[in-house]
Amino acid sequence: MFRVVIPARYASVRLPGKVLLPIGGKPMLQRVYERAAGAGAARVLIATDDERIARAARAFGAPAVMTAPSHPSGTDRIAEVARAEHWAASDIVVNLQGDEPLMPAALIGQVATLLESAPHADIATLAAAIDSVAELLDPNVVKVVCDTAGRALYFSRAPVPWNRAGAAAGLVSQTDPGGARRHIGLYGYRVGALLRLAALAPGPLEMREKLEQLRALEHGLVIRVAEACEPPGPDVNTLADLERVGALLAARGG
Repeated sequence: MFRVVIPARYASVRLPGKVLLPIGGKPMLQRVYERAAGAGAARVLIATDDERIARAARAFGAPAVMTAPSHPSGTDRIAEVARAEHWAASDIVVNLQGDEPLMPAALIGQVATLLESAPHADIATLAAAIDSVAELLDPNVVKVVCDTAGRALYFSRAPVPWNRAGAAAGLVSQTDPGGARRHIGLYGYRVGALLRLAALAPGPLEMREKLEQLRALEHGLVIRVAEACEPPGPDVNTLADLERVGALLAARGG
């Protein structure tokens, strides 16, 4: 059994109110909720600090929980929900961002099942192969490196692992992205680990890379990583992204 919490805030820097913008006649948040509802979760909640989002969620039949406006991240918002709901430390909760209207339900279920099957892991997440040098070099594409047991060793915006033989003349000469994997920002947490993570201060690695998952690694939490069972769709950060997702849904008849 697992639960899904969708943290949703109104004050997005690049696209304010984006979770309420329409895609194919539905608010984006409704699209995300419907994906989660199809993943086999025992319960799906929307966690927000804005009454406009809560009203919209309730209008399409989703339970919404009001949380403090001071949370710096979705992780902190979900931790507040877990505390308020008195979930057990061993329970599993999936963090699905409110700007992922094309996240396959299969991946949501996969990350929960992955954590359930890895009793020594605190967190589970997914990755996909990088197949172009441009993606490898893109700092907006987060890379993950794992050990042989599938435990995350490091997440970085840098091009890692680096194929030295494929880049005889340095960075821009790289020809081979083989072995690199892109991190997919979908997380399953054991509630005990979630609450511990939310109580920790950001460490130097997180502050340098601006990657919250590095806080977990810096403090010894185990993150289990698996290959995504299907490709995820794009998230929405700009109006161009919104239009792209709308076109993809229209092409699929959705």
